Amino acid sequence: MAARKKGIYKDYIKRVLDFVVALVALIIISPVLLVAWLLLAIANGKSGAFFLQERPGKDAKLFTIIKFKTMNDKRDETGKLLPDEVRLTKIGKFIRSTSIDELPQLINVVKGDMSLIGPRPLLVRYLELYNEEQARRHEVRPGISGWAQCHGRNAISWEDKFKLDVWYVDHVSFATDMKVIFTTIKNVLMRKDISSASSATMEAFKGTKTEENNQP
Repeated sequence: MAARKKGIYKDYIKRVLDFVVALVALIIISPVLLVAWLLLAIANGKSGAFFLQERPGKDAKLFTIIKFKTMNDKRDETGKLLPDEVRLTKIGKFIRSTSIDELPQLINVVKGDMSLIGPRPLLVRYLELYNEEQARRHEVRPGISGWAQCHGRNAISWEDKFKLDVWYVDHVSFATDMKVIFTTIKNVLMRKDISSASSATMEAFKGTKTEENNQP
């Protein structure tokens, strides 16, 4: 793996801005968080209002991500969870479409697990599926929004998403982060690219196919 590029913004200023902005934002939007928590607690019942799950962060170190839970835990007769589109409640669909479900991650930013801007933190099981280039997405803290979210979000392929993540790793700057923030706000207002073409959320990543593993 190539040596990581150092930079004043990337290694020092970015973390300070993350902490200050996230803390102030949490204070300002606390009424919104409270209302969302109450509505989801009612809609989800025993499933609860918060979604807590281990995710890999910087250098693939695990942390617990905090999000609002937009789906209940209903299962079929065999005990298997029902499809996402069935478990997604009406209020959950609204919370997801407005990206309010992502706001509790500001707590992760304050704690230092995440950044405001960076590659999205994905499932732990994906770690063993990345190729060497894709794994570079973990050279920086994961973000609430990122370069890939501004260029297709759930409407693009995993491979394209990872290429955009790695591009961001190599081009972290204040200007890039500002561009992501403004594009994210625009996309949220327009409710763009929330779902993939064939799923209510995003299909699972199963590894990148290569010519070698495609041979009979």
